[in-house]
Amino acid sequence: MSTFVKNNNIKHLRFNQTSGAEFSTELKKRINSYFKENNISRQGGFSMYMKASIMVAIFTVPLILLSCNVVSHPLLVILFYLISGIGMAGIGMGIMHDANHGSLSKRSTVNNIFSRSLDFMGCSSAVWKLQHNVKHHTYTNIHDHDEDIEAPFFLAFSPNSKIYWIHRFQHIYAWFFYMLTTLNWVTIKDFIALKKYYKEGLITSKKEYRVEILRTIGWKLFYYSYVLVLPLIFNDASVGVILLGFIFSHFLTGFLISVIFQLAHVMPDMSFPVTEEKELDVNWYVHQMENTANFSPNSGLLSWFIGGLNFQIEHHLFPNVCHVHYKKLSKIIADTAKEYQVPYHVNRYFVVALWRHMKTLRNIGRNKVSIPQA
Repeated sequence: MSTFVKNNNIKHLRFNQTSGAEFSTELKKRINSYFKENNISRQGGFSMYMKASIMVAIFTVPLILLSCNVVSHPLLVILFYLISGIGMAGIGMGIMHDANHGSLSKRSTVNNIFSRSLDFMGCSSAVWKLQHNVKHHTYTNIHDHDEDIEAPFFLAFSPNSKIYWIHRFQHIYAWFFYMLTTLNWVTIKDFIALKKYYKEGLITSKKEYRVEILRTIGWKLFYYSYVLVLPLIFNDASVGVILLGFIFSHFLTGFLISVIFQLAHVMPDMSFPVTEEKELDVNWYVHQMENTANFSPNSGLLSWFIGGLNFQIEHHLFPNVCHVHYKKLSKIIADTAKEYQVPYHVNRYFVVALWRHMKTLRNIGRNKVSIPQA
């Protein structure tokens, strides 16, 4: 992966280094002081290894039992696939995510191993690092820069997207397409993205591009072999039941992952900036605060399962910090934001966040969201 560029310079978009600099300087100072004064690491430590063990077990044990024909009743087969889907979502949000940001462990080797859990589940960690770490985290919610708000023509996640008549109803049907997220991911999404990044120059070597294509094919074949082929061979359940269980597990995983990430950025308080200039007239830290939202800050169980992604503000500001620290950092960030009159968006309840996201989809689809100019 050495020939993958580390920064997306294709668009040449920069952030203002002076506007809001007082806020970002003071915030970084206070966060650094928190870790220094408490003599704690920014990484996760033992608790992350425990969580990884639990999530991996939830994902793999049902698949092992299916392949060993321990259960073959149609309802139980589907149930076991659904449980595995929950584990897949848990690994993705609570383990792989931190590892790919280098925040799970102090050791890069350990982070690399756990980041490969995404490959193990049939998705390319190389593509994830480019799309998520580089594009999304750098250019959050910026039109034509952040691929997380780019969507097929039948969905519009930004008021800057081209709006068609069908979008008037997207707040109703979008939820179904959320369920297809990981099915698309384990089939064609990675190949489309690799080709795109090669054309854009994010992958600088033709050899590395070909190697990554082959590597991605290999991981996907491995994934399908243990999640689908082995149960088809050794389980007494019918082919239809096995396929249905596999599809339902991805429906669940895709829905969980999509909703959690959408509640952070496709919300009514976001600014959704668009610019034709080479520099945004805003500090990067302030930009993240304007385009990221938290939800359910007091739900410990939810936060544990989704890897602290209900504290998306903390994650976007300090992605190299493990999510186990987000709740305590949130008070520091909220207080600093209030002091410097920087927005800090929080939806107290999960259901409220869901409702506001649906309302945002509706408003975007009906051209009721203004388009800020940067």
